[in-house]
Amino acid sequence: MTSYWRSVASVLTGSATAQIIPILGSVIIARQFAPSEFGLFSAWLGTVLLLAVLLPCRFEMALAIEKDGEPRRLDVISILLSAILVSCVVGIFLVLGIVLFPNLRTGFPFVLVIVGLPTAFAIAISNVWQAWAAAEGLYRQLSVIRIAQASAITFIQIIVGLFWPSAGSLAVAHLAGVTFSVLVAIYLLPLGRLAIKESINSLRAFWWRWRYFPVFSLPAGLINTAAAQLPIIIVASRFGADTAGLLALAIKVLGAPSGLLGKSVLDVFKRHAAIAFKERGECRREYLKTLYVLASLALIFCVGIVFLSEMFFSLAFGNAWRGAGTIAVWLSPLFAMRFIASPLSYMVYIVGKQHFDLSWQVALFCTTVVGLYSFNLYSEALQVYSLTCGALYAVYLWMSYRFSSGGQ
Repeated sequence: MTSYWRSVASVLTGSATAQIIPILGSVIIARQFAPSEFGLFSAWLGTVLLLAVLLPCRFEMALAIEKDGEPRRLDVISILLSAILVSCVVGIFLVLGIVLFPNLRTGFPFVLVIVGLPTAFAIAISNVWQAWAAAEGLYRQLSVIRIAQASAITFIQIIVGLFWPSAGSLAVAHLAGVTFSVLVAIYLLPLGRLAIKESINSLRAFWWRWRYFPVFSLPAGLINTAAAQLPIIIVASRFGADTAGLLALAIKVLGAPSGLLGKSVLDVFKRHAAIAFKERGECRREYLKTLYVLASLALIFCVGIVFLSEMFFSLAFGNAWRGAGTIAVWLSPLFAMRFIASPLSYMVYIVGKQHFDLSWQVALFCTTVVGLYSFNLYSEALQVYSLTCGALYAVYLWMSYRFSSGGQ
């Protein structure tokens, strides 16, 4: 396990920088943009992230299972072609929707509608290249891509905030930053030779070989992303953009540890666990050692949030954002359980049990909707949402442990 944690440390170094940059940038951005504008942007970004899951059909999750080298490169080409095809279809429906039903964009500035699909495509391609780098064990390149993306988005958002402090400027800056990171990714991991006829033939074989990913993993991924973004959208519609802005900032800060260490562990765990499972038919040892470390860090995380979050948000972002610290306390059980379970959830892909994941994601989505719509006070709604969804992540942990032991 020494090489395992050395690899985690390598990814963690880059991920730490990639997470610290937007957190530090938020200190400035929170003073440039009103909570209502930040809430509107967050609701838009939630929709874009959902679309970014749809475009590659979740095929990028298969890269860690594929053989190293040329087979994986051909898979990346197939995923890229799939994302382009789906983007064209979505673009046609989007244009028809704008022309035939202009009222659909009521409440969103038109610039958010225009840059939505390009931003989703850029995010999808960036995610594919990051998955490719992680699957190949190219952790230095992975770190550079993430740092480039975080730096570009944050820097551009701060600059445009000086002249155009609105949700639209945040969206345009996000698109520009992700596009820059895609260019960096292609430079670091060039796609190489691209024969059209060969790629089309390879695409058909690719779709058949990994057909269960769009069948099960894509709906599960869409539901998971929707469940993660739904609280902001529901809170914005029920309790106003100001409250949604406080919630969005709380989620952004609470999500930093998951993006920092949790994603770093996932990038390494899925490669090592997949190799161990192929060799031994189980990867219980890798699973348990990872679980113990994540659980210990989650406990420290919860204690810190409970005692320090309100003071932190007030000092770092200004007194207007103190309510975000209170919301962070309410959401800490959920984020602690998500921090532990998310990296280990890759077991469902290793053992080919995506239908279990789909069923669980449906339960998570339903629990999120019921919890947030069942109470008239946003404080009660968010607390019930946190506790019930946190309990579901405990079920996910039990399920993934069974899979790591070779259980069905």
